[in-house]
Amino acid sequence: MVDRQALSAVASAARDRGHVSGLTHDFYRYPARFSPTFAGRAIEQFSAQGDLVLDPYMGGGTVVVEAARQGRDVVGNDINALSHFLAGVKTSALSPEERSVAAHWALAVVPTLRTRDASPQIDALLESERAHNLSLPRARYLKRLIASALDSITGLPGDRVQNFARCVVLNTAQWALDGRRCATTTAEFRERLQIDAHRMLQGVQDYADALSGVRPAEIILSNADAAQLADLPVFAGGRRARLVVTSPPYPGVHVLYHRWQVDGRRESPAPYWIANRFDGQGASYYAFSSRENLDGYFASALRTLRGARAVMEHGGIMAQLIAFNEPRIQLRRYLATMEAAGFQEIRERRNRTWRGVPSRKWHATVQGNTSSSREVLLIHEAV
Repeated sequence: MVDRQALSAVASAARDRGHVSGLTHDFYRYPARFSPTFAGRAIEQFSAQGDLVLDPYMGGGTVVVEAARQGRDVVGNDINALSHFLAGVKTSALSPEERSVAAHWALAVVPTLRTRDASPQIDALLESERAHNLSLPRARYLKRLIASALDSITGLPGDRVQNFARCVVLNTAQWALDGRRCATTTAEFRERLQIDAHRMLQGVQDYADALSGVRPAEIILSNADAAQLADLPVFAGGRRARLVVTSPPYPGVHVLYHRWQVDGRRESPAPYWIANRFDGQGASYYAFSSRENLDGYFASALRTLRGARAVMEHGGIMAQLIAFNEPRIQLRRYLATMEAAGFQEIRERRNRTWRGVPSRKWHATVQGNTSSSREVLLIHEAV
């Protein structure tokens, strides 16, 4: 039985409207990310140190970071290779020597980057299909500067430092390109790149400091279909998750998990180009289905929720935030899907908590408070 005070504390945290910040949480603006306050509170109230926490749709990795901070072993999974990259960077507590190398790159190399830089490696980067739609008028100069930055990263020692620097470029490029209403100059980009590098290095230091006072956590990151979680060695060996904290794709809602919208909202796979990760799928792959195909969505939801239930303890808790295009119809159907997957709701209709979806893009915000702009907190028990 879950304590009523614990439920109230998690519901209160779900309503938190503060900016996503602290530790490594602001390394990238992943769509519809929830606050570290909510993730941290759910982990605190529904698990203990040494328990295994799972996020089967980890997105930007918020749950993974918060679980590690509290000494919980954690499995973070997502079919999106970009999510896997981000979670890996955000949970890498770089050594002082690695941080020094990254700081030197930001201080000494970034100011020297120029659009006229040339090399066979830069040429190959510029010709990559993953840089599609970055040759449009507003983006083409930044594309060359980003290619120069990526080329400079290959000389840094070790994958951890290189991936951190890639994430810095990713963060700055998202600010400069994704959903931007006015063009960013190359001088502004270089300046922001340095600022982001130093800010993110402080985040890495804060994350390392936070880990120093708690039980060392085992962090397992997977880039798999959530329906196949039982195949992961940690679960195949018989261990089970005590808690799931997550936010699955929204039914009937158009969310781009794999593209930026640049130069008039044209879609670009640029984040995969910068992160050096593979993306060979369409939007429906990452969102369970197209927004028109609700039957396909709920079939995928059932399949993956059953995958999560299969690796949970009996009596384990799942806390999730989810939004709907048509809540009155789709929430009922989603709850039936949860029941079919082996879950029983703890907080029922009259006690449910709703909140506004944070970090919406400007072109979504101008539409006002649509149905899909509100998430509901659902808390279930594995039965």
